[in-house]
Amino acid sequence: MNITTFTRRQTLPVRIGGVVIGGDNAIAVQSMTNTATADIEASVEQIERIADAGAPIVRLTAQGKREGEAFGAIVERLRGDGYTTAVVADIHFVPEIASIAADAVDKVRINPGNYAATYDEIRAKFIPFLALCKQHGTAIRIGVNHGSLGARMMDKYGDTPEGMTESCLEFLRICQEQDFNNVVIS
Repeated sequence: MNITTFTRRQTLPVRIGGVVIGGDNAIAVQSMTNTATADIEASVEQIERIADAGAPIVRLTAQGKREGEAFGAIVERLRGDGYTTAVVADIHFVPEIASIAADAVDKVRINPGNYAATYDEIRAKFIPFLALCKQHGTAIRIGVNHGSLGARMMDKYGDTPEGMTESCLEFLRICQEQDFNNVVIS
């Protein structure tokens, strides 16, 4: 194995605010804050330090409504300070917060396992979310991991890579059906 040569998989470009990733674009450095997102002042200060260090994309967690609602003020302060850093809301447990954050941020990370229990419920929540993201130009990231597989996927596949793959593909199929391509997977 030669670690100095590699081949990139061909992907579609995805716009995250002023940053474009994928396709033939350069790899973009991303970091994540360790501040309480509801602490607007501390979050803005840390994002600015991260941006000054060279990261064009910064993620913040949003466990609840208070954090989700803080994104508007955080982005407004950053833009007022002259920063164009792409801001990403990392939604953990409450998928409704994704819609709150999508109004303000450049990308929203959702977790399929926490989104809804049945396929019909997923569609009922996810399709309006995609429409909101289209309206605001907000990218999404579908982030799956073993610890967040929904009960339906666990029942069918167990705690397996196949379950994680199918969980992600289920959401990607809806994105494709809704002609939403501004999506990243992980």
